Amino acid sequence: MSKESDKLSPNEVAILDLAATLGILRPRDLRTHGHSVAYIQRLLAKGRLAKLGRGQYALPGREPTEDDTLAVTAKRYPGTVVCLLSALRFHELTTQSPRSIWLAVEGSKLAPSDTPAAVQVVRMTGPSFKSGFATHLLGQVPVRIFDPAKTVADCFKFRSRIGLDVAVEALRDCLAQRRATPAQIWSYAGICRVKTIMRPYLEALA
Repeated sequence: MSKESDKLSPNEVAILDLAATLGILRPRDLRTHGHSVAYIQRLLAKGRLAKLGRGQYALPGREPTEDDTLAVTAKRYPGTVVCLLSALRFHELTTQSPRSIWLAVEGSKLAPSDTPAAVQVVRMTGPSFKSGFATHLLGQVPVRIFDPAKTVADCFKFRSRIGLDVAVEALRDCLAQRRATPAQIWSYAGICRVKTIMRPYLEALA
């Protein structure tokens, strides 16, 4: 028989339903739906919620995945776009497992505050930031991620940070797996202003 303290109130049941719907639950989600954040600690104590990270909670009983990590990070830093090595990993265009989550920030906007060492931030402006991404649902969390063609162009643009060899490998794999056409990649090379550096590699591999 369950202990009295383990019984769930209607509010707690509603919060667990919300966690199931959202995938990742934050205190602000409770406030938005008219619930006290005090219920989080009660549900943690009862083992009905698990803490994923700072201010991030989910239903227990599942192993964290790389997608969970992206979802937690994206929800913590809204307005950013997953890019470079993290986008390559998501699209399976690299065998590497980046130690950091790579995020793009628009222009002069403030970078994520209280950023952990596991997050790398790059700045993009205009069409370079606003084009070439799609929103993917990861555990019911909407996450913006640059698509393969845009990511390849970004890798050449930020080659000083990730390495030219990584950029060339990404281009080769993207074409080999037919994740983008040479024309699509060339279009983003123009947006990212890397046509000169990309031309010989694209001509050799296309």
